[in-house]
Amino acid sequence: MRKIINNIGKYGLPLLAVGALCSLVLVEGSHLPVGEEIGRWVWFDRAAWVAAVCLLLSLLLQRKRALWDFSEALMWALCLLGAWEAVKGVLQVVGWEHSNHARYLLTGSFYNPGPYSGYLALVLPICLHLYLKHEKLVAGKWLLGVMLVILAVLPAAMSRSAWVAAMFSCLWVYGCHRGWGARVKNWRKGHPKQWLAAVTGMFVTAVVAGGLLFLLKPDSALGRLFMWKITARAVAERPWSGYGYGNFASAYAKAQESYFATAEYAEWEERVAGSPEYAFNEYLQLAVEWGIPLTLLLLAVVVWSWWRGYGKQRYGICGAFLSLAVFAISSYPLQLPVFVVTLFLLLLASVCNRSWKWWLVVALLPLAVSCFRMEKDVEQERACKEWGRIKMIYQAGDYETAEKSYARLYPLLAEKERFLFEYGHALHKLGKYESSNSVLQTALKYSADPMVLNIIGKNHQALGMYEEAEKYLFRAVHRLPGRIYPYYLLAKLYANPGYWKPAAFERMRQIVMTKEPKVESTAIKEMRKELEELALSGEEILLKN
Repeated sequence: MRKIINNIGKYGLPLLAVGALCSLVLVEGSHLPVGEEIGRWVWFDRAAWVAAVCLLLSLLLQRKRALWDFSEALMWALCLLGAWEAVKGVLQVVGWEHSNHARYLLTGSFYNPGPYSGYLALVLPICLHLYLKHEKLVAGKWLLGVMLVILAVLPAAMSRSAWVAAMFSCLWVYGCHRGWGARVKNWRKGHPKQWLAAVTGMFVTAVVAGGLLFLLKPDSALGRLFMWKITARAVAERPWSGYGYGNFASAYAKAQESYFATAEYAEWEERVAGSPEYAFNEYLQLAVEWGIPLTLLLLAVVVWSWWRGYGKQRYGICGAFLSLAVFAISSYPLQLPVFVVTLFLLLLASVCNRSWKWWLVVALLPLAVSCFRMEKDVEQERACKEWGRIKMIYQAGDYETAEKSYARLYPLLAEKERFLFEYGHALHKLGKYESSNSVLQTALKYSADPMVLNIIGKNHQALGMYEEAEKYLFRAVHRLPGRIYPYYLLAKLYANPGYWKPAAFERMRQIVMTKEPKVESTAIKEMRKELEELALSGEEILLKN
């Protein structure tokens, strides 16, 4: 009995604790608006207490205070979670489980297949490392099964970033176990010409593979390249201090407005431009929000931790690091709680020693963060749940009822750009134009969506402030010149008797009539029909004069 208790203390409780900390991926935020992650942070706040209790019990049960190596516990916990997610993905593919997004068949416990794929790509090199260590044991067969299920799911998720991350990190882990580094070094010295030919062949293969991945979804790839170009322009505006945490969207929007305002851009750039919440490159996003010096400092800490882990031959942990680092080049993992917590645990696992002191750090540091965050997180989660219920009232068009509820939630959700837009739009619909502008000006700090500018412009027009309306509508045009709606609003502004500009109206009308939309819709046909009627009315006025 004592042996069983000791084994539970040594293996079961630490594994449960680490699993609790990194299991944010399993939280189902079904009562929250899509994309809201506050429920996962509340889960972390509670999981931190579970982890602390389990780890402290485990320390008490150990006589010699020599616990299981933390890096081992973390790897096994991530493998178990990865296995769960992979099986869940298979069930979604065959139709036995619903995804968390109406547009995607495969999401796992995430809202989107991109982060889901990135999570599996992070787990895969850990599974490979443990398999290579235990391939002759029963655990090795189980790990092989987990890898096969992950490899079956990854292609279906269609995330090129995850494919590259998984391939690169797994090759590195396998090479470390098989001693490829020393073999390549000896081969390069003994056969320099063959080595050069092999390197050239690999480079050509990489270029061809990159081209094929590009052709798989060309507009998506071009969109990422354009995003990075605009993000780099934002970084150049404030390279040292950055714009502050959470201000990426507004910084990006201003940079894109400035770029398109010059009218010196390619046609494809207008076609692929969007209003992203994230940079789809964590390094660039860090530089935008925190500035280049702090970004380099944070990267130095990560590289140092990785190097310490490599020196300790923790190839699974280092492989997960590499996978996350590659995935972060063209995605947004660190905007999701599960990746933030997992990165923190990977950092600890890279540098820690086999000591009870490190387990205390793992137990008490998340607990301290939880104590600091929990009250505010729980309040915000409740507010988000209520917002989810009010959203149905807003979508039904009962703006008066929705506005009262939005006003009550505003202090708690004043940094949620979608909430702010809905609140501002409801006020606009109720004719409270000044209040609407006040709320939407706040939304501009967190949103790159040109619709915010459109509503502000319409509010100014309703207040008779036509020049201000024109300024904001042109900002909407420059933010996303491929959208037809702001041109339509400008045409209506110029047709207004208080701001009658027939030449400008005709110029905007021609753009609306001839510009090719991304997707044909009834709304566009109605806009064109209305402007035709306004043009005929304008001609009658000119004939009378």
